[in-house]
Amino acid sequence: MRILGIDPGYAIIGYAIIEGNGNQLRPIYYNHISTSAKLTFFERMKQINTEIKEIIITHAPEVLSIEKIFFSKNKTTAINVAQVRGAIIQEAINSNLEIFEYTPNEIKIAVTGYGQAPKMQVQQMIKSLFNLKEIPKPDDTADALAIALCHFHSAKFSSIKRRMQDV
Repeated sequence: MRILGIDPGYAIIGYAIIEGNGNQLRPIYYNHISTSAKLTFFERMKQINTEIKEIIITHAPEVLSIEKIFFSKNKTTAINVAQVRGAIIQEAINSNLEIFEYTPNEIKIAVTGYGQAPKMQVQQMIKSLFNLKEIPKPDDTADALAIALCHFHSAKFSSIKRRMQDV
């Protein structure tokens, strides 16, 4: 299964492509999209949409795993991030990807076993689990790997659960 993990944002969007078969898991590619504050909102959205579409075409994921939005103190930023999420999800729909959403706590539990784990602990686990030389930067990229990993574990658990129910 090839998973596209996305940490949605407005200025920076982290993304990661991972591939998993059984217990084998490996990162294929991970990076981030940066948008300039000098661009208008719609120019930023166009850039994000274009780059997400290219990532999907290039890496052919089957699944989009994306972080659920949480409400921040800055309502304008939260609204902008929600709109970015919508554009990303629409591109995934257009590309016939299955879509799964996870809360920050679900992601932390999948990576560290603890829903209140600090960001640095999640990043260290990502480095260790994927056998990386260093923690991916910016943080959004490491978060995207964590989001993709969360879906890998969730899908694996769901598969086991289905098999047990069939018995």
